[in-house]
Amino acid sequence: MQRARAQKADETMTQHNEELLRELRGALDDKGLVVGDEVDARYSHDWMLDVAPGNIVALARPTSTEQVSRVLAICNAHAMPVVPQGGRTGLAGGATPVTLCVALSLERMAGIIEVDPAAATLTAWAGTTLQAIQEAAHEAGLFFALDIGGRGSCQIGGNVSTNAGGNRVLRWGMARAQVLGIEAVLPDGTVLSQLNKMLKNNAGYDLKQLFIGSEGTLGVITRLVLRLHPRPTSVATALCAVASYGQVLQLLDAARKGLGDALSAFELMWPDFYELVTSRVDGIDRPLPLGAAGYVLIESMGFDAQRDAEIFEALLARAVDDDVVADAIVAQSEAQREAIWRVRDASGELRRLLPAHVGFDVSIATGELGEFVATLLAGTGTRWPGAQTVHFGHIADANVHIGIRTGLSPEPEAEIEDFVYDLVSRWHGSISAEHGIGAIKRRHLGASRSAAEIALMRTLKQALDPRGILNPGKVIPDR
Repeated sequence: MQRARAQKADETMTQHNEELLRELRGALDDKGLVVGDEVDARYSHDWMLDVAPGNIVALARPTSTEQVSRVLAICNAHAMPVVPQGGRTGLAGGATPVTLCVALSLERMAGIIEVDPAAATLTAWAGTTLQAIQEAAHEAGLFFALDIGGRGSCQIGGNVSTNAGGNRVLRWGMARAQVLGIEAVLPDGTVLSQLNKMLKNNAGYDLKQLFIGSEGTLGVITRLVLRLHPRPTSVATALCAVASYGQVLQLLDAARKGLGDALSAFELMWPDFYELVTSRVDGIDRPLPLGAAGYVLIESMGFDAQRDAEIFEALLARAVDDDVVADAIVAQSEAQREAIWRVRDASGELRRLLPAHVGFDVSIATGELGEFVATLLAGTGTRWPGAQTVHFGHIADANVHIGIRTGLSPEPEAEIEDFVYDLVSRWHGSISAEHGIGAIKRRHLGASRSAAEIALMRTLKQALDPRGILNPGKVIPDR
């Protein structure tokens, strides 16, 4: 009897899926739907999380907002989960199909729609790569401020839906600060088109904020109006060695006062990270010798090359004279600037250098970050003697990245996560500074969000997605 019921259920599911696929084929063009085993395995993972390819019933590849609307309406009617995907460069598993679903790729919805110099805006499809947007702004004599390492493959829709951060947040803010208008499709297929170009628009609720940072759980972004800025014409870059975290804070204070709005990057590498990448990554020279307590990368961007360089170098000279900086190197060419940044950007090599390590992207108030890392190092050494660690981050905006490998087999990943996130909670920090929550961190969301906040997130999700089809298993923890 049970076998008969199971067979009947399988037949019903097969018929259901066949009807779903027929409707999806009718909503898309010939290249718009890939089914079952024909779906390439790359759609089953991002940079951090792999899942079984069998979770994808079909891959939908729309070319317009109207097609996205039809796909979502069909899937909603069939109660079929949909996982939106951009460039799949995320670090929290937000674009991975963790349950049976239709994967919705925005890769065919790419291109610059318009650059408006008077409004200082750029309008683009969500599938456009970040690098293409940066280049289009540059060609127009303007500047798009958002920048992250995956610029050549990440897509702007994904950047905005995860509220991406990166190297320029200190001066220009997160992805959220770069968005003026959004077009998005709700789970039932309803299209909300708010392609606003105005800096000032207080006409009721700012609905675009529902979709920025919600990681595709409330709607699918299809088009964006992005804010542009005057293009800086000068860049000054230096790497400084400091003897303590207290001196890092002194240098940051001096840089803020001396450079003002020109300060665009202030990155700290702890010795564990600096020694590892300058010893093990091909093509990286060690700009400063080992032995410092930290290595600070400072960069300013301005509009007067000679004057900006004089101000920058005078700032560093004072810092050396005041014993705030023990040693420093100032880039004298674009090649030297790239060489300094290559050290910091070697974080992309960590999965190779520290295989099986457990990584973290957390925020702690800048003034407390040094003590937090010292406490974390001490606790790690006590619990897992001989563990390898790396620490680096965008210190001026309170963000530190952490890697821990105990050397045990298998790595006690859940135990390490509980240890780190408990410490973050006790320091009133955030478990995600810029990578998002996705599938990987959602069980820990309570370490940074109160029960009332999580309840409100569930209320919003229920209101916009009552059938729960959009990106299930992401962001909001199970009850």
